[in-house]
Amino acid sequence: MNAILAIPLELRMAGLVLLGICLGKFVNWAIYALAWQPRQISPWQQRDPTAPPRQWTDFLPIVGWLGLARESKIHGAGFWIRPLLLELGCGIGLAALYSWEIGEHLAPRAGMVRASHTMLHEEFASHAILFVLLLVATFIDFDEKTIPDEITIPGTLIGLLFAAVWPASHLPVLSFIAPNVRIAGYGPLLLTSPDLWLPWLDTWRGAVLGVGIFVVWCLVLIPALCTLRRGWLKGIQFYFASIARDSAWWKMLILSAVGTAGILAAWHGGGPRWQALLTSLVGLAVGGLLVWAVRIVGWVGLHKEAMGFGDVTLLAMIGSFLGWQPCFLIPFFSAFIALAGALTQWVLTGRREIPFGPYLCLAALLVVVDWVEIWAFANPYFATGLLPALSAVCLMLMLGLLMLWRLIEQAVFTRR
Repeated sequence: MNAILAIPLELRMAGLVLLGICLGKFVNWAIYALAWQPRQISPWQQRDPTAPPRQWTDFLPIVGWLGLARESKIHGAGFWIRPLLLELGCGIGLAALYSWEIGEHLAPRAGMVRASHTMLHEEFASHAILFVLLLVATFIDFDEKTIPDEITIPGTLIGLLFAAVWPASHLPVLSFIAPNVRIAGYGPLLLTSPDLWLPWLDTWRGAVLGVGIFVVWCLVLIPALCTLRRGWLKGIQFYFASIARDSAWWKMLILSAVGTAGILAAWHGGGPRWQALLTSLVGLAVGGLLVWAVRIVGWVGLHKEAMGFGDVTLLAMIGSFLGWQPCFLIPFFSAFIALAGALTQWVLTGRREIPFGPYLCLAALLVVVDWVEIWAFANPYFATGLLPALSAVCLMLMLGLLMLWRLIEQAVFTRR
């Protein structure tokens, strides 16, 4: 850490701009290569058979897209503008994120209390990787209304790994060392925040909780089909038969075994690494369950799928990086942002369907950047347990609104 701090800030910022541009190259490659329907647009992919030969300048960051504009007849007019702006934005954005977090905006001084440089840099690295993954998911979802598992599954594993290796990489909160002791210093957001860590989480019951979450996550990711049209027994038989036809089940079995070994190793070691890892695992579970609950409510209210399974794995990935508390806030913020986006799209184009993943990603960005104010507001609700209860009430209100909207759709749009 001393070696990093010894580098002049201006030089660090310049290096981060260059690193961000390189990450932007990866983002562009991933957007086109990992989509459900890959497109041969990035210079790092095999070129389209009808495209002219690639030149060495095409591989240069940002300016390379000016030369690739010659392929507009293949990919569409102006196709090169978005990837050019993405690379430029990643360069500027990474430096801006570093300036914001290292400048103690995410963990402002509280009297004599300051967050350590190590903690600030670990948080920055974690958030930078998370935002890169969210960028890829956002633009794939915009392009084809899907979020590939190739982003969310490795992303979730990276979030869990960061928690185990860098336990201070979670969002910062002012922590306490004992019930009667006031502020002790900045620490990472934990499963029990804003309260003290519970001793039973360090026992075998905590280990069962962590392993259980990870194993269930692996099982849920196995591609399978189920129908109850012929009864529960036939439905269960069809479910396991569909699993057996796909080779993904043994991969998930291996992943669950390796993950279980890693979780038990962290539990055996105890301390901050175990606390951070269990926090990420619970964040994974809460994030996925919240979106799954919204999917169920959407299906009951609209009689059609309101959110895809990719949204479930997306918020689970976000929860593995940020913890369960932000997962209760992100869907709330994203709903308002998505409403504004949906109304704008409907007025301009007449289309009513929108991808929800980009708005989850934008809400996650807002929660991280404005974490100090958001945590100060939400802290009392988490301490009293009111926020989870309010979320359940909001789901019921959402059900009523969706049922009302379905009646409006039937009355207005069906007549057209």
